[in-house]
Amino acid sequence: MQEIIQLDKDFFLYLNNLGNPSWDGFWEVISYRFSWVPFYAFLFFLIWKNFGWKKTLLILVLTAVMIIAADQFTNILKVNVKRLRPCFTNGFEGLMRPIGCERSGQFGFTSAHSANHFALALFLGLIFKSRIKWFIYFLFVWAGVVAYSRIYLGVHFPLDIICGGIIGLIFGWLSYKSYRLILKRFEAVFNEK
Repeated sequence: MQEIIQLDKDFFLYLNNLGNPSWDGFWEVISYRFSWVPFYAFLFFLIWKNFGWKKTLLILVLTAVMIIAADQFTNILKVNVKRLRPCFTNGFEGLMRPIGCERSGQFGFTSAHSANHFALALFLGLIFKSRIKWFIYFLFVWAGVVAYSRIYLGVHFPLDIICGGIIGLIFGWLSYKSYRLILKRFEAVFNEK
């Protein structure tokens, strides 16, 4: 286990030090959740346009429950695992670029950003799979870019991101299964004009 943790630290330092001050602002915007409000509005429009109001409402409720559940699950892990973020890891001073550290809590395992974005990517990607086949790939690239921004900013190790992503995929898949089950159970309600 110590070898894996050391590899994780080494890989973090490599990725974090690929950064360049001229790109710091860009990655801070990528990581900032409110930067994505226009994109979320576009997703809402896309869902409504393709599925109508009833299914849109169902998708929004399931999305909210999914994000809250994934976020709280990652927070429970952070408090119990207590793995320090790179910013607070002894021996990293002067070796890393601590761009986002002043806005971060002490513990980082696992990444809520990664969990939330990968959950949303899988959930919406599966919902749209029969209508826009390439959309799931686009959403995964988007989630990956947001997840990488956390390493760039110095607030997560790669394993924090990977494990957060896995948690997100589980919650995204469970939400999609719930969506399909609800549609089947209440078919008459969701299919009436």
